[in-house]
Amino acid sequence: MGRTADAIDEGLAIAEAAARLTVRNHILVEAIANDSSYDPERIAEFARATFVALADEQQDAAALMRRQRRAAWGKYSDSHGTHDYRDRDTRNLRRRQKQYTGVAKELRRRAADPEAVRELVDQAREAAWGDVESNLQRRLRVEAMRPEYDPDYATMREARMQALRLVDLPRLGAHRRRLTQTVPEPESD
Repeated sequence: MGRTADAIDEGLAIAEAAARLTVRNHILVEAIANDSSYDPERIAEFARATFVALADEQQDAAALMRRQRRAAWGKYSDSHGTHDYRDRDTRNLRRRQKQYTGVAKELRRRAADPEAVRELVDQAREAAWGDVESNLQRRLRVEAMRPEYDPDYATMREARMQALRLVDLPRLGAHRRRLTQTVPEPESD
């Protein structure tokens, strides 16, 4: 494989990760915020749109590389910054344009491929479920924690006892003093 093919593969891996994250977040928002049940067809349509949106971004980047390459053509002076390209940069800009175009083309192909869309939806659904599952486990662990199951219980016990002595007991004492000052003692006959 050449440098361009390697860069396209790398760009696709990044785009797929972004698509998976976007679809995963969409599934979570639909379920949690909008109280919608999971509908694989609706999610598949969103996944297709996500592939297309990422392809559009790549195509826009390719068009930018083309404009920058044309602007750099014939300029032989020193550049004045990172994106101030010169004639010596045109070869690299052409390669980057091809890479962006290649990634965009593959993303559009995947958007049109029902199997690729289904795979993206399945991966995003698994990731969303993994988030929900770990969140539930964490909450259950904290809310149902008993000393014998807490691996840090012994280490944190001294800190908890110190907080009790230095913060909680003085606060309780101050609270009791305020109560006795504001509530009159019952009169004895």
